Amino acid sequence: MNPRKKRSGRKSAPKTPAVEENDSSVGAAAEGEAEVEVAVVVGGGRESEETPQETGGPAVVEALASEEAIERLQSQFDELQDRHLRVAAEYENFRKRTARERAQMWQRAQADVVSNILDALDDFERVLRLDSASASAEDVIKGVELVERKLLRELEGAGLERVGRVGEAFDPKYHEAIGSLPAQAEEEDHTVGAILQSGYKFGGALIRPARVQVLMWQTEGSQGPG
Repeated sequence: MNPRKKRSGRKSAPKTPAVEENDSSVGAAAEGEAEVEVAVVVGGGRESEETPQETGGPAVVEALASEEAIERLQSQFDELQDRHLRVAAEYENFRKRTARERAQMWQRAQADVVSNILDALDDFERVLRLDSASASAEDVIKGVELVERKLLRELEGAGLERVGRVGEAFDPKYHEAIGSLPAQAEEEDHTVGAILQSGYKFGGALIRPARVQVLMWQTEGSQGPG
């Protein structure tokens, strides 16, 4: 027997099964690596590389949207609060300025009224300086009437209005009854018979009611049993 042929027979006989075993081990190793890779993906190996939207889903998206809405509302609130403070400050300044201007206007109006009645005061002084030995009572009365008319004219120009005239109907809103007088006719019943003190209105508002005596019509049976 040739020894070379035996050697070649030993080498050729086990070759086929050796290759098959290597192929099966390689396939098993490949399948093992695939299982390991799948296990890594499923087990969370790639979880850290994914975005919060992918991992959290709609809940995370809703939370982020809520935070953005809160920040936007807070910004709008701060802006409105700042605007409110500015408007409040401007209104307070406007109120003070208006009150100051109104007070100044009232002072100027009072000064105008006082300056207009200074002439009447001068006339009073002239009346008081009349020589009692040479001046008659009629001259004094005429001087006082002149001062009264001038003074009343200036005050009426400022808005003063006299209340109470003889013959007008009695009105408790503008008249204060001090007494009564007998009326001469029935149509004079409850009318003003005499003015004891004039009343005045200023700018349409009553300052003082007129004190008057009221005429009362009395029939024969109104006086009661005699």
